Parts: sequence; structure tokens; C-alpha cells
Amino acid sequence: MKYETFYDVTLFSELDIYLFKEGTHSKLYKHLGSHLYKREGVNGTYFSLWAPNAVSVSVRGDFNDYDSYSHPLHLRSDDSGIWEGFVTNVGAGMTYKYHIESKIENANQDKADPYAFWAEVSPNSASKVCAIDTHRWQDKKWMKSRHKNNSHKAPISIYEVHLNSWRRKVEEDNRYLTYVEAAYELAEYLVEMNFTHIELLPITEYPFEGSWGYQVTGYFAPTARFGTPDEFMQFVEIMHENEIAVILDWVPSHFVTDGHGLMNFDGTCLYEHSDPRRGYHPQWKSAIFNYDRNEVRAFLISSAMFWLEMYHIDGIRVDGVASMLYLDYAREEGEWIANEDGSNVNRGAVKFLKQLNTSTYAAFNDILMIAEESTNYSKVSRPVSAGGLGFGYKWNMGWMHDILKYMKFDPIHREHHHKDLTFSFVYMYNENYVLPLSHDEVVHMKGSLINKMPGDNYKKFANLRALFSLMMAHPGKKLLFMGGEFAQKAEWNYQQSLDWHLLEYKEHQGIQNLVKVLNGLYRDESALHRNDVEKEGFEWIEENDYHANVISFVRKGAKNRKPVIVVCNFADKEHINYRLGLPSKGKYQEIFNSNSEEFGGYGSLNPKILTSIKEECHNRENMLHLSIPSLSIIYLKKV
Repeated sequence: MKYETFYDVTLFSELDIYLFKEGTHSKLYKHLGSHLYKREGVNGTYFSLWAPNAVSVSVRGDFNDYDSYSHPLHLRSDDSGIWEGFVTNVGAGMTYKYHIESKIENANQDKADPYAFWAEVSPNSASKVCAIDTHRWQDKKWMKSRHKNNSHKAPISIYEVHLNSWRRKVEEDNRYLTYVEAAYELAEYLVEMNFTHIELLPITEYPFEGSWGYQVTGYFAPTARFGTPDEFMQFVEIMHENEIAVILDWVPSHFVTDGHGLMNFDGTCLYEHSDPRRGYHPQWKSAIFNYDRNEVRAFLISSAMFWLEMYHIDGIRVDGVASMLYLDYAREEGEWIANEDGSNVNRGAVKFLKQLNTSTYAAFNDILMIAEESTNYSKVSRPVSAGGLGFGYKWNMGWMHDILKYMKFDPIHREHHHKDLTFSFVYMYNENYVLPLSHDEVVHMKGSLINKMPGDNYKKFANLRALFSLMMAHPGKKLLFMGGEFAQKAEWNYQQSLDWHLLEYKEHQGIQNLVKVLNGLYRDESALHRNDVEKEGFEWIEENDYHANVISFVRKGAKNRKPVIVVCNFADKEHINYRLGLPSKGKYQEIFNSNSEEFGGYGSLNPKILTSIKEECHNRENMLHLSIPSLSIIYLKKV
């Protein structure tokens, strides 16, 4: 086979080059990288690469026995720093790298394609030529109506999944499930469990298994560990067939330092800052993007747009936003460079995040853009036009830290830590929040959720039931990491399957039943979700009964729908005939009790129907006497 190189083919217009250099091009994946192309009736592949500090760039691959010089690319004459060329007869599936000779002495190297759509399975590191625009999507119905599923007023209950370790084929040498295998099994499970969304830990190509996908080399390639790009498209499609939205965990905060990746790409710090006080992350031992560089912002925004457009992804969770926003994040004094005015905000990152959200929401107004942001940076989930960063949601890390801290205390001590239970209600509408019980809480010697709970085995499970029940009633969308829904006892291990055998035991079945029922209630009762981000969705009944370890509140939905009253007992003793003020007189029914036998408890203490008494309580004219089991949460609704 003859592989000739021609330089009269380009996928760039003058406008593309202008937008690229300006940093506003949002679809660079249509131009940079490798693209199957036909020139004068001859099939081949067009290659293009941004390497402004190279003196030469060649394509080396299995088509030329990885010769470093036989197929050079041509540098454009427009100061863009882009090299390009068309090589005949190079087809889909062929592997390649770029051999880059740098202006910097002794900096010549081979690099994977930053814009590649597919790559070899790690530890191999070459890119692969791939066409990804041939898939015939069958999810038109979903795409047309997904705005209803992603609305602020919709029930959003997210199941966070690490594809490597959700389930494995133990009988087949502990291998991963493929994208398609995982899709069918996950979709069936998510529907059964009443989850509405799935969030995947990063599946953008990465070399090191132990990074869980957070050390990325391929920002445009789904990892080849589980199959082909087309098979990942099938994964998304199967989810959509089952009315499950797909969220990708995406990492624009840092990147891996492996030799074939982005670091020192053309012999210089092209994608990262050259000064390690800005360009190197001491905590994660990775490189930090240079958000001040126009072409880097365009690269990252194009990556986000790529997944939304080409893979029909429904939302993006942006990892490590706090690390991006602050120049001194995870750094000691003397390890960072302040702004000229002495401030510590990374203005380039702020500009990038605003541009990212403006671009993605302008193109797809029915998606989710979610920030993992752990500080009190203001207006993260407010529009850019209102001075915000423009995200749709922000993880409520404060709630997560406070509630887990509170739950770890023995109930006898909880009255002294009541503020840890109630403080999140003070600021719950400052942002549009997602309440996360994520993978980060069950690794690195932190223990599983069930083993964070105090007491004997029964009390541990009762506490966990109470935690999940409060989470579902608290304003904000929900996220739970896999395994938590059946009380996985061991810490998460990325190298093996979850401990599904635990479902042979009733207490674990009970937790799973509880999560299933809670998700169903959250979905079906508009009071529990419609005003998750609106102040009219919540009203206190009693927040200060710390001696009893009890709080009670009302969740409200549409005006013509009945509210849900939530009563929480975090004491390890029952409260018999507890006085509860009511929004209005009438008959009330217990629609949920975390102590129900089906969940592993000992049953309700209340009659099916509770009738109000005209007597003042909690500054309300009507009340009722309610019995609350220990370590339990009850939902009431007017009959």
C-alpha cells in the first residue's frame, strides 16, 4: 500500500483560524486531529496539530512502521502554529503518534493526538484514526423532551458510577463490562431503583487505573478499556431509551504528566503554565492548564462541546472548580504567585468558566452544567449576566461535611452539635445545589457510609436510613455513589466489583428498598422536588428542638398540590406523642417511615390516619400527636 502526503487539503477557513487564535472557537474537533477524508477520489486521513514551537512535525504510525520522518506535516503560513497534511490510504483503526522536533534543544518527542477520537488500550498510548459521525442515533424522542428531565423543577436523583468497578465478570478473569454490557445492566438497575440520572466518573482516556480517570490524556476520546467510540454512543443511547440522563465527570482543572500527553507538548509549556507555582498541582502531582492562553480555552471548551454534540451527553460535572478558582489552592506560603493587587483569584480560570458555561448553554439550553466547588465563592450557579460563573448547579459540599460529621456522633452527644444538622438550611438557596454523597467520601481510609454510622449493627443501619431520608427531603438535587444504596461495608476499591453478595442479607436489602422507595417518592411527590432551588419550597416547623434531636419542616411544590411534612428523630430513643404544629387542620397520613419493616426497621408507631387537634403548637393553630421511632424520619401528607 502506498501512503503519499499532500499539503493542498485543509479543514480550516480563515474564520476558524481567527476564532482559534481569539480563543472563542468551540468546535475545534471538526478541524484539529485526524479526520478521514477523500482527495481526488483517493481515501486517506487529514492530520492537523497545534505545535507553534516545533521546527518539524511528522506522523508516525503502523502504516509507515512508525518511521519518524517519512510523513512530515506542513506548517500553515498564518501564524496559527498549526501543522497539517493529508496521507493517502490511512484508514480507520490505524494507530499513530506525532513526532515533534522542538525549537528547544533536546526536547524532541512523540506525542499522542490531543484531539484524537480514539486511542489504544493502556498501557499502550498511540492514537487511532476513527470516524465518529457515522452513528445513526435513535434517541430523537429523548433529545426532544430532555429539558423536562433536566429542569430545575424536575426530580434529579443521580447515581454516580465508576464503570471499572460497578460490576465485573468475575468468572471471566475479573474483566470489565463493555460499554454495551454495562449499559443494559445499569439501565435495568437504574429504572428499578428509580434513579433519574447516571454520572460516570471520567471516561475520557487516561493511562493510570489508580487515578479513576481523573488524570486525562484524551479529552476527545472515550477510554478504549470498555470498547469503541461507537459502543459508548450505544451506551448513551440505551440510557436514553430507558429515560436515564447521562452526566460525564470532566476534568479541565489539571492533566497527567505522562510523556505522551499534553505536558511540554512541543518542547514548551504549551497547555500549562511554565512557572510551577501556577502550572503544577502539588496535591495531585499534575499539570494545571494555562487558562490565560486563548488556544487552551478553545481546546477545553471544544472538548465539552464535543461530548454534548457528538455523544448526546445530557450534562457535565466539572471537577475541581475550587482548585481552578484560587491561585493558592493546596499551596503553602511562597508556593504561589498572587495577582498584582495581592488577590488570590485565578482570573484566567474565571474567564474560562464563564466562557465555558455561556458557550455550552447557548448551544444546548436543556443540559446540566454542574460545578464541584467546595468553597464559598459567590454566585457559582448564577448567570454570567448577573455576575455569576454560569453553572446550573453546584455541589453542596458544606451540607455533605456537616451532615456526615453530625451522623458520626453518638446520639447522646448530638444535641451539642445541632448546628451541624441545621446550618445547611441557612444557605440552602444561595446556590442551585446538588447534595452529594460521592466517591470521595468512601475512599482513602474514610470508611464506607454504613461504617461512618455509630452504634451497634442495628443502629448503624437505622442511622443510614435516616441519613438517606433526610437527604431526599432536604432542598437540592441528589447524588449517591454506587454501593451506598445497599450499604456496601468495605471502602470502595476501584480494582474490584461492588460487594453485590451483601444483598443476600435482609439489612442490606432493606437499605436498597429504602433508596428505591425514596427515589420514587422524590419523583412522584412534587413537593419534594419542584422547588428544590426556590425559597417557596421550604418552611420550618421546628428547627431548635436539640434536646430531643428532632427537626421538622414542610416541603412545598405547586400551589394546587399538597405539601409534605418531614419529621426527623436523630435520637436513639422513641418520642411518644410528640407535639407537632401543622400548616392546616385536617387528617394526615404517614406516607413514609424509615423505620418500616420493609427497610429493616421494627415498624411504624402511628395509626394510618392522624387527625389534627385545634391547639397552638410551634406558633401554629393546629397540631397533632405523633410517635417517632428512634433514629427515624417520617413523611406526612394531608389526606
